[in-house]
Amino acid sequence: MATNTPSATENSLETEQEASRLGGASYWTVMALGTLGLLLTINQTFTLGLFGFQPLGNSFLYYLIGLFLAATFLYFPAWSGAKEHVPFYDWILAAVALVPAVYLGYHGLEIIQQGWDFSAPVEATVASGVMLALILEGTRRCGGLILVLVALLFGCYPLFADHMPGFLWGTQYGFGETLRAHVLGVESVIGIPMQVVANLIIGFVVFGAALTVTGGGDFFMNFAMALMGRSRGGPAKVAVLSSGIMGSLSGSVISNILTTGPITIPTMKKSGYPAHYAGAIEACASTGGTLMPPVMGAVAFIMASFLNVPYAEVMVAAFLPALLFYLALLFQVDAYAARRGLIGMPESEIPRVADTLKQGWPYLFSLGMLIYMLLVMRLDAYAPYYATLILLAIALFKPSYRLNWSRLQYLILTLTSSVASLVAILAGIGLVVGGLSYTGVAGAFSRELLLYADGSIPLMLGAGAITSFVLGMGMTVSACYIFLSILLAPALVDAGLNPLASHLFILYWGMLSYITPPVALAAITASGVAGSNAGRTGVYAMRLGSILFVLPFLFVTNPALILQGDLAHILLSTVTAVAAIWLVAAALEGYLYRVGAINLVMRLIVLVAGAALIYPERLSDAIGVAIVVAIYIADALLGGRLGSKDAQRLARAKQAEQAEQQARASS
Repeated sequence: MATNTPSATENSLETEQEASRLGGASYWTVMALGTLGLLLTINQTFTLGLFGFQPLGNSFLYYLIGLFLAATFLYFPAWSGAKEHVPFYDWILAAVALVPAVYLGYHGLEIIQQGWDFSAPVEATVASGVMLALILEGTRRCGGLILVLVALLFGCYPLFADHMPGFLWGTQYGFGETLRAHVLGVESVIGIPMQVVANLIIGFVVFGAALTVTGGGDFFMNFAMALMGRSRGGPAKVAVLSSGIMGSLSGSVISNILTTGPITIPTMKKSGYPAHYAGAIEACASTGGTLMPPVMGAVAFIMASFLNVPYAEVMVAAFLPALLFYLALLFQVDAYAARRGLIGMPESEIPRVADTLKQGWPYLFSLGMLIYMLLVMRLDAYAPYYATLILLAIALFKPSYRLNWSRLQYLILTLTSSVASLVAILAGIGLVVGGLSYTGVAGAFSRELLLYADGSIPLMLGAGAITSFVLGMGMTVSACYIFLSILLAPALVDAGLNPLASHLFILYWGMLSYITPPVALAAITASGVAGSNAGRTGVYAMRLGSILFVLPFLFVTNPALILQGDLAHILLSTVTAVAAIWLVAAALEGYLYRVGAINLVMRLIVLVAGAALIYPERLSDAIGVAIVVAIYIADALLGGRLGSKDAQRLARAKQAEQAEQQARASS
């Protein structure tokens, strides 16, 4: 492949090196903490009993929190002025973080047997207070000020719950009781979110990091080019496909943009896409990766635990909505390219599919094994470790991607930073869960919401969508989901909606803030790579990702779109959904296949047809189909004059010009 663009693996390594403030002692300390955390997790997951050490479940969680919380203070700066070095106070905080964790881990059995969450020695209460203070600081560094304020508010809720009015009234706790309940109880700091990190997520982080360091990013980028590069608007389709694959494996929106964006965005700009449009495409594709199986983001594993279902069930349910989202993106970038006469990538830059598969089959094989172990064998906790071993074993026979010392360091550093951030954020979110659970307010809120909605499902869904979107602006997606899964999801389920669809509904709307102004964090990040205006990039990202505004309402009211129900209903719903997003994309971009560029009136008609197909009723489907048939009959009767074919002629002219330039260059 003749191109001078940096590889995805190189971009990942460079981004990590540039972002790191570590050096010398701080670097090796973080590496040691991450290694110990990984070994501790493997020992616990596979019950190895290394050196005779096999802690209880709660002790394991305390040790894990201590190790990765210490790494948090060394890796993430307290303020912008400390980005280039590790100040002395971060060393102190890192050391102090280990003390209460070791103490509580050592006394894990006594905490359970003697009920320390109700009555404990003074030193246990002090240790709980110290750990809580450090968790809040870690949450601030990794999740931001708004998140730590939310955690602090709900964490303190038991202190004044009996003074609150109506359904907000709850059981009151004293100060010491609150500290012990949060840290020593099993519904707060070491509750479900932290258990999911320890038992599931760390393994998938290891797999994603191993995939990157062994060249998986390069393979998936080349694979996307081989499949999509030749088609019109090929660079944009490559960006959609590659970012979707990489995002589904990394689970991180921003790191995905910073990894694939420096490759895809310049290529899109070179082929004729404006900078703001190229940035918007990358932002949407990377955001959707968090919703795309098999790995998705951390929130998917938390969802499985809250619903008490295997992760494979969440993965299967999320597949079709994610696929529809990426189809919508592909339809839009293709229509944009067709209307403006954009062509594919130069032949010299496109690898052959056969050669790409020959070089990259280990990645597909290990990914296939991961999916098989998740779906068939149901080895949720073990699957990512086995898949990683398979990948690393195969990589031994590929010298260019063999796991050498530098790649091993990058793997451990990536693992440590990712898990440290998750531990800090989810431990803080645990305070929200604990505060609402211990006071009993969560159940009361759901009952009150049902009462006020008076059985109106549209009203409840509308309120839930707005609440999810607003909370998503100031909180991480995980925090937003966990908060609403406690307050809102039970009300949606009690109203008769599918439980899994209700939880996915909350997740999707919480994700929208990544591409929707004024926050639009993904769009802002992509605009920095593209060199475009952040506001304009955000507006176009919102338009490109507009299907995300509709999809949650589709699958929450029609479970066939999360692959639940009889096969005939699932197939019919899928076909109408695909047709609907095709028509909506055509209306948004002003281009209809076999008709050409369409004017404003035709765009409105096409949009009506798409909306009719979106609505899950047989009559509306029939109306939508009738409108589409009428459009194509009218175009045939008018001799193809209903739309403009200028874009197609322009594309052919550009292809001929490009072929001539390549022939001249080769001669």
